[in-house]
Parts: sequence; structure tokens; C-alpha cells
Amino acid sequence: MRTIAIANQKGGCGKTTTALNLAAAFAMDGKKVLIVDLDPQAHSTLGLGHNPELLGKTIYDVMTNNQIPLSRVIVSTSVMGLNLAPNNILLSGVEYELVSSYAREYVLQGCLSTVSESYDLCVIDCSPSLSLLTLNALVASNNVIIPVQAHYYAIEGLKQLLETIKIVQERFNSGLTIAGLLLTFVEKRTTLSRQVQQQMRDYFGDLVFDTVIHRTIKLAEAPGAGESILTYAPQSTAAEEYKALAQEILHGKDAKVGIAQGNINDI
Repeated sequence: MRTIAIANQKGGCGKTTTALNLAAAFAMDGKKVLIVDLDPQAHSTLGLGHNPELLGKTIYDVMTNNQIPLSRVIVSTSVMGLNLAPNNILLSGVEYELVSSYAREYVLQGCLSTVSESYDLCVIDCSPSLSLLTLNALVASNNVIIPVQAHYYAIEGLKQLLETIKIVQERFNSGLTIAGLLLTFVEKRTTLSRQVQQQMRDYFGDLVFDTVIHRTIKLAEAPGAGESILTYAPQSTAAEEYKALAQEILHGKDAKVGIAQGNINDI
């Protein structure tokens, strides 16, 4: 099972939107996919049509009680081939539960190992912070995708996350690679979006995905309907872009192996 974390400590960058729509695109390409909602806001859970308040057991229970297997909390979604490991507000307290645990950085990895034979791909929607939850996601993953809003302040916020990934690679998970930086909320007609795109490609080169995600009304509406954009508006620009992103990840260039230190320092 290939595991991909969608991570950025900055909120509002399209992290959850990317996680659930990319997972849906993988599933609609015929893959068996698990999406893990590791954001205490539970937006992936909501965005795939489940009410967090009505859930029995969640990923929180699996991570804090080794007697509860991950398979017990997984639920289906409206997309064939896509299952969800949901969460609710209890996840916000998981760090207090794990603080004294042995090998606490590897808890999620252990949970996922129990279902790895059942799925081709796992997508993790990380919390919008550099927390123990995010660390668990990075340790458990093969790749990380970083959504970046096409805005100058978003570029400034990248440095800390990239340095955290480097530390994870050195101390916990040498196999972790950056699959790419994904430009989101791109405006077709604004000079600012074009400038930010160019700046990102100048800094990071091939590390930036060819596919970009444009800001559209349909993409904003889909979570309210409890659907991915691929089922809510399958003919929309956003649906086509997420399908293109899935293909770029599955069949494009090999995952990128880290970042030149000079690029980090130049941000």
C-alpha cells in the first residue's frame, strides 16, 4: 500500500479538498483507496457525507487503544473503491493520550500496517499544524504532497514544513519523499497568481506539479453536499484537474527525493 500524506501547517491552502478529491480520483481510476481523516476538524469526514457526531468508533479509538483494529472503524463512501477512516472532535485530545506512549511517532504506521494488504493507496488528510498527528502521518507515509495557495504569504510558510520533513527523513522515515508541491486556488486572470506560479517553479523546479488547481465555485460547493468534486460535478474543471493530478502522481515522474538545502534557505 502506497501511503501519501497531504500536509501543510497553514490552514486554507486546500489540504482537505486535495485529500478527498485526490483519493476519489484514485478510486475512480480503479484503485482500492483508504482516506484517513487525521485533522481534528473532521472536514474529510464531513466532506464524504458522514456526520462526525454520529460515529461510534473513529481513528482516535484506534490510535489510543491497541485492542481496536483499524478495520473496525473504516466506513464506506459514495465513491466505489474509496473507504474512510473517520474522526470527530475526540481526535483533538489524542496528543495528550500518546505523550507518554512508547514509540509514539509510529502509532499510525502500526495501525495502517494492519490493513495494508486491503488497499492500493492510502491518503492521509493531516492536521493544519506541525503536531504529533502530522508527525505520525509523515512517519507512516511513502510520499508527502504539499498544497500551496498561490499567494506570497503561502510561500513564506513553506520553510518550516520543509525543514520538518527533512528532520523526519533523517530521524524517523528515510523512505519519505516529497511527491510534489501542488498550487491551489489559482486564479486564471490575475497577475499575482501568474507571478506566484513562476516564483514557485523558479525556486523548486520539477518539485512543483504540472497540474494546478484553479479556484471554482463548484469545488467550494461539493463539501456541503457531502461529495467529492468528481461525483458532485464530474464534468467541471476542478474534477478534470484532480483526475489529471492523480495520473501525474501514478504515472508521472518518480517521486522527488527531498529538496536542495539552498532552495529552502532562499525562500
